Amino acid sequence: MNFKNILITTLIVFFSINLAEAQFRNAWMSAGSLHNWYSEIGSELEEMGFVKQQQSGMQWPAIYANQDMQAARGFWLGSKDFTDEKGDLYPYKVVAIGPRNPAFYPAYPLEWKMYSKFELPVVSVDGVPTYQKDVTIDEVTDTMIWDRMILNTFNTQLGITVTRKIFQFSQQYNDNYIVYDFTFKNTGNVDKDEEIELPNQTIKDAYFFWTFRNSVNKQVRYVIGNNSGWGINTMNDSRGDGVEVDPPSENFRAQFSWHGFYTTGKEVGYDNIGAPIWNITSTAKPYFNDLADTVGRLGGTQFLGTVTVHADKSASDITDDPGQPSTTTYDNSDNSLFLAGDNAFNTDQMTQKYNYMAAGHMAPRHARLVEPSGDYALQKNAPNVNGASGGISYNVAYGPYTLGPGEDVHIVFVEGAAGMSREKQIEIGKQFKAGTITAEQKNREVMKSRDSLFQTFRRAIEGYNSGWNIPQAPLPPATFDVAGGGDRIRLNWTAPASGSPEGYNIYRAVGSYDGTYTLLTTLGGTENTYDDLTPTRGLDYYYYITAVGPTQSGGPGTPAGALESSRYYTQTYDPVRLKRPAGTELSQIRIVPNPFIISASENTEQVQGVRYPGDRIGFLNIPALCTIRIYTELGELVNTIEHTDGSGDEFWESVTSSNQIIVSGIYIAVITDNTTGVNHIEKFAVIR
Repeated sequence: MNFKNILITTLIVFFSINLAEAQFRNAWMSAGSLHNWYSEIGSELEEMGFVKQQQSGMQWPAIYANQDMQAARGFWLGSKDFTDEKGDLYPYKVVAIGPRNPAFYPAYPLEWKMYSKFELPVVSVDGVPTYQKDVTIDEVTDTMIWDRMILNTFNTQLGITVTRKIFQFSQQYNDNYIVYDFTFKNTGNVDKDEEIELPNQTIKDAYFFWTFRNSVNKQVRYVIGNNSGWGINTMNDSRGDGVEVDPPSENFRAQFSWHGFYTTGKEVGYDNIGAPIWNITSTAKPYFNDLADTVGRLGGTQFLGTVTVHADKSASDITDDPGQPSTTTYDNSDNSLFLAGDNAFNTDQMTQKYNYMAAGHMAPRHARLVEPSGDYALQKNAPNVNGASGGISYNVAYGPYTLGPGEDVHIVFVEGAAGMSREKQIEIGKQFKAGTITAEQKNREVMKSRDSLFQTFRRAIEGYNSGWNIPQAPLPPATFDVAGGGDRIRLNWTAPASGSPEGYNIYRAVGSYDGTYTLLTTLGGTENTYDDLTPTRGLDYYYYITAVGPTQSGGPGTPAGALESSRYYTQTYDPVRLKRPAGTELSQIRIVPNPFIISASENTEQVQGVRYPGDRIGFLNIPALCTIRIYTELGELVNTIEHTDGSGDEFWESVTSSNQIIVSGIYIAVITDNTTGVNHIEKFAVIR
């Protein structure tokens, strides 16, 4: 082995060790019904998200738990006849980011920033913030067309700087897709610093390549079979690749996936297309499932995929090239090129990868190879053709492009998901489990989800062609608080940051945040409070509120009618309950926990059925209307709480009236019944 090879091997080992410990910034895109995480490294690698699980991301509908359909994403870019900064010539130079952890990282994040069109609403339950995903907004930009955008810029060892804009709308007819807007510019910068190492390099015959490993979906993985979690039964199909003549209504450039028939390794005896949930056994590992969810509901009816909306013809011709993407293929997700440690110095590996990117359109399409009739409701052959151990991923590549110094090309595609409603999943699944419809009839209902995805593609294309000038939904309320009382649940909100809605719709579910919601009431645009007087004591309730706009005449990707703000801005994810009735005797009053240990885990417990997280002290069985004055043992007034909700519960955040955290000691609470004027005194201890 010569010195150069020893150096390369040493570098690979060094970067491998350090990548294992590398922490890249990730963020959620979650303004609409489709949620996905993104990484500043430029691609979403397997098990590199917020949750170190193979199925992580592309959640739809994201209100329901464990709807993840993304197993891995990979992004490669390469060119011919590349001379690096040391003067070494490579016949093919390929920079690979995933789909597995690379041996070393050939790209260098520069910018990672989250923008929002408005400040995110503050949503709380009983005064405590409630949310599903933690999102940090770096900058509010009210002139944006879309609701939210991630701006991601990174250099690569190819000397191409990639700018990736990831954005999403929350408008209800366009909230189930996410837009990827790429600019590839030949800057000659091959690392993280500002020095331009290759100012005169021309990038020849460049390709930009993505691989998509999908698996529909996490919730049914251990019901149908573990291997489905990495896509062993994933079906893939295409449109607009020229391999087949597509119907005029499907005249777009798209690739997409769904949950196909599963053969070897399936853990259920029935037809699994659509993933019916009949029972959850110990071998099904029920931690992704509600044990009561066994009525037959179809758990995996989603279709997801990508559609190209624009690709420059060249660096000098920015009109859309209908011949792009130029490569559409499919392959074993465990292909050696995907599994191999990515090495931007290995000439043989880069040659193979470049030729892989430039392969053209594969025929037949994957779905047609599996089921030659094209009637996928009848599919019984294994989707993992040729025994593919990891199932099948689909791949797309754009190119070849030549980029002189300073030149760039622009590519835009959209990733979306669609399918049956939860109510339809239950309806069809029950019929199949009861035997009132056949497997084929069930499958034909499942395949209608493809039409929903195609509608999503058409709406995205219309949106792009209009300059994304789609009708805008009203902004959501700026705040939304839900609080339990003794005889009611009270909802309070404040108006949107700008604009005046026509009104508000309030929706409610019972039992779980991803349960079935019904419209509870419709209120006028000047209202800001509502008392729900219908709850039953002992049940959990969840709410969301939407601002409703005026009737609009329709527009790109949008039918006529009134638009609503997104539920995902104002959804409660923690339960609210009717609080205990007001106490009838002052002698019933209790203070819990007592003693109170500041910031200790001991305070996070159930006391008389009520949870006290962190720094909250509870006053129980108090009068419906009372004043609580808290004093030190020396008689100094610490804080005063006015209790007005009619319940027997009140909570204190253990701070003074000046919002300072209290110190250790003995405290005295004087509770005055505001109806009778009678006082009651209780002592409690605080310990640090």
